[in-house]
Amino acid sequence: MALGAGLVDADATVKRLQIAGEPVFDAIVTEFGDTVVGEDGELDRPALAEIVFNDPRELKKINEIVHPAVRKDMAQQRQKLAETFDLIVLDIPLLIEGKSIELAGIIVVDTPVEIAIERLVEHRGFTVEDANARIASQVSRDDRLAKADFVVDNSGTLQDLNNEVDRCWQWMNAVHESIAHEATT
Repeated sequence: MALGAGLVDADATVKRLQIAGEPVFDAIVTEFGDTVVGEDGELDRPALAEIVFNDPRELKKINEIVHPAVRKDMAQQRQKLAETFDLIVLDIPLLIEGKSIELAGIIVVDTPVEIAIERLVEHRGFTVEDANARIASQVSRDDRLAKADFVVDNSGTLQDLNNEVDRCWQWMNAVHESIAHEATT
């Protein structure tokens, strides 16, 4: 929102829907058992990750529980934000893996796999094995890049990334103006 776009964040939506007492939380516990519930009564994300990122069948099960609820909730958020914002960014890490939705363009934030693993270990406390398992469970970097309408290079410094975001914002505004022009002609 800092540049003036509304934001729908898939990861934040998932976390909100997985709070104890929410239907998605209840469905996860029903499917995977109490071993995925922490001492605080909330979802034990590392325990669940250990299960789903090491077995494609279990990953499919969690996706069947979580993804429909997230898609519905994000559509509602998007509709509400459209009342206020001309541009809405959908931050969807697994967009390429999921069902298609109507978008003006796909932006892929890209970094080499080695850097992604290093950052997951350093900043999120993952083990190298866990980081590799998560990346291996996703669509390949080449497939993501092939679907991109615009690529943000996130392999450099924070200042480099800020420059990339500025370049992306200019592109987004140009796309928006083009769509608005087409709608009036």
